[in-house]
Amino acid sequence: MIPIRDTIRSETYPVVNSILIAINVLVFVFELYQGQGTNRFVYTYGLVPARYSVPQMASYFTTGQQIVAFVTFMFLHGGFLHLLGNMWSLYIFGDNVEDRLGHFRYLVFYLLCGLLSGLSHLTLNWHSEIPTIGASGAIAGVMGAYIILYPKAKILTLVPIFFFLHFVELPAFVFLGIWFILQFMSAAGSSAQAAGIAWWAHIGGFIFGIILLKLFEILPQTGADKKFRGLTHKRSTPRLQVIRPAQVGDNLNSYAVIDVSEREALLGTRKLVNIAKGFRKNVFMLNVPPGVTEGSKLRLKGMGKQTPEGLKGDLFLKVRIRDL
Repeated sequence: MIPIRDTIRSETYPVVNSILIAINVLVFVFELYQGQGTNRFVYTYGLVPARYSVPQMASYFTTGQQIVAFVTFMFLHGGFLHLLGNMWSLYIFGDNVEDRLGHFRYLVFYLLCGLLSGLSHLTLNWHSEIPTIGASGAIAGVMGAYIILYPKAKILTLVPIFFFLHFVELPAFVFLGIWFILQFMSAAGSSAQAAGIAWWAHIGGFIFGIILLKLFEILPQTGADKKFRGLTHKRSTPRLQVIRPAQVGDNLNSYAVIDVSEREALLGTRKLVNIAKGFRKNVFMLNVPPGVTEGSKLRLKGMGKQTPEGLKGDLFLKVRIRDL
């Protein structure tokens, strides 16, 4: 299953989430420049359980290297696809969790999820000499928070069925629930010394993400976080809007509402509109002209109700200005 997008729009710009993605990409580029020293680089800054359990291995590393590896391991990746998969999941789920927690609390939350996921892997693979790298554990924590905050959000998912690819909208609790079960089954069926994915880091990150969310929701936001949130608050309405037209009596015309911000009403804007009519969906680009006011009507000719004889009504969109 590959998540494509979710239906929850964040009210603030995901500044911290975007910075985390940028840091991961930059570190990966730096990894590529290591050349023949890549293995040494990964063993130094990745999380290798045997470095802490085997004295002979521990002697090759300084105390600082042993400590910093608990943070640096979550910014390293084993390849482009590894990086792409992690960053795409962080992009989809991270913005909403950051929106709920606030920017600074989200940063601390993310790092703690990564740290605790690493400790989970370390505990259950105590003598493994295989380095654990990647943001998967921290992102699993973000996904654990998401399933609690937005269980009924819809996740557009690409599902391969035999030789065909299908797009399916799944509730978040279904998508993430299946994901967690697959992680657990994979962890139970793999050897502690087997190379590959650190399944227990994913599981630990997911569980600790739920626990940490509950703790962070108790803690109040700082004044700095509230001020920063005001600066990053979005001033525009969603670019993609779903409308469900209604008819009045036997009139062929249909009526619906389109939301715009005060700035968009003044300067004009373009919206991607999804007209839902039962199982049929018609997606088109709508130009909202500058200078519209509250209650202005936009007429879309021929997009209303259609009779069996081929007669078509119009669709009237009433402008609703939202104070953002």
